[in-house]
Amino acid sequence: MDAVVLSRLLTAMTLAFHIIFATIGVALPVMFMIAEGLGLYKKDPRHIAMAKRWAKGFTITVAVGVVTGTIIGLLLSLLWPTFMKLGGQVIALPLFMETFAFFFEAIFLSIYLYTWDRFKNKWLHWLINFPIIIGSTMSALFITSVNSFMNTPQGFKIVHGKMTGVDPIAAMLNPSFFVRAFHVVATGGMTIAFMLASIAAVKILRNKFPQDRDYHTHGLKITITVGLLFGLLTIIAGDMSAKFLHNEQPEKLAAMEWHFKTERQADLVLFGILDPKTQEVKGAVKVPGVLSFLADNNFNTKVTGLDDIPKDERPPLIIHYFFDLMVFFGMFAFTISIVYLVLRKFKPAITEHPFMLYMIALTGPMCMLSIEFGWFLAEMGRQPWLLRGYLKVVQGATQADGLSLVLVAFAMLYAILGFSCAYVLIRMFRDKPAEFDVKQNQAFVGGE
Repeated sequence: MDAVVLSRLLTAMTLAFHIIFATIGVALPVMFMIAEGLGLYKKDPRHIAMAKRWAKGFTITVAVGVVTGTIIGLLLSLLWPTFMKLGGQVIALPLFMETFAFFFEAIFLSIYLYTWDRFKNKWLHWLINFPIIIGSTMSALFITSVNSFMNTPQGFKIVHGKMTGVDPIAAMLNPSFFVRAFHVVATGGMTIAFMLASIAAVKILRNKFPQDRDYHTHGLKITITVGLLFGLLTIIAGDMSAKFLHNEQPEKLAAMEWHFKTERQADLVLFGILDPKTQEVKGAVKVPGVLSFLADNNFNTKVTGLDDIPKDERPPLIIHYFFDLMVFFGMFAFTISIVYLVLRKFKPAITEHPFMLYMIALTGPMCMLSIEFGWFLAEMGRQPWLLRGYLKVVQGATQADGLSLVLVAFAMLYAILGFSCAYVLIRMFRDKPAEFDVKQNQAFVGGE
């Protein structure tokens, strides 16, 4: 394989691994803030135990996320030197601010973990959640601004092949930043809520500590409810993204939907098999006019087709499947949350039926896969551009030798990190019943 392919593979592998921990970093602090707040408000030690256990697990994922996040910064210089030479002065500010935001988060996370019993007014400890959330969210948003800049670059001029008149703030606040930032936060919250719901469901199904059932049942209710709320925000973010792509990146929208002919009342195409020679789609579900409606809230909106995009600027058509799977998995989790909460209201006994619990157990992994598919869609949908409109991938990649060994080395590193993280998290909670933590927190909420 040539250097361009190896560079893309190594970057894709790194991003696919890092996004797991980045998603946890964005959303898990929100979850233990909610749990602690409910515990203090209701004087319920179960919720305090949840907050402590979730925060304890969070520290492990933060450590791994730091490693993979650092690697991404190194790979930008190692694999994409031309891009860094051209755009380094633009993205240097958000990369630096991302590091600052992480340290800000880490400082308050340390304070949070070691001061549970240091405040007479327990709500003061709860307030420490806010700087943690601010730090974790800002860290994600600064990185998102870099990726958004690659999709919709602005804030500079190109003179004789060099960037001049750089305005870093304008570059950070590029046209796609706000839509993508909202999408990152909403999908992150939804994913982590359903991941925690999956864990609770599995624990109810297979827990060796029967006394923990009540704890996990309460956890399931909280996480499913939060997952539903973030699911609503995700749907809104998806709608905003469709409209943005229609106006700013029509080639990506057309490739996502295998839309070849520019027309009004364009159909939404779900799944199917494409014959690239004839542009015929077989076995697909076509929803008449819906693509036009998603593009501009009007069934008569004209949607640009791939036939009007230069062939050398068309994204790979495989992103259609990434889009379909992303939406399907996300909507599956969203639907399950509605079913669960409706049944809990009218038929609560059914919510603990094994079939229902198995369906909930699927939501977390499916949402995380949806995150992965979404990022592959975002990155491959920008192809062939590295910096859209200015620098193509083949122009930005390194031509250095030895990337095959680097690829293997990093694959081994990620395997070790993933295994170690999972092993530590499992060992951390496997032989420690939640009921023990609940009893320990009776005094914290004013109980006996």
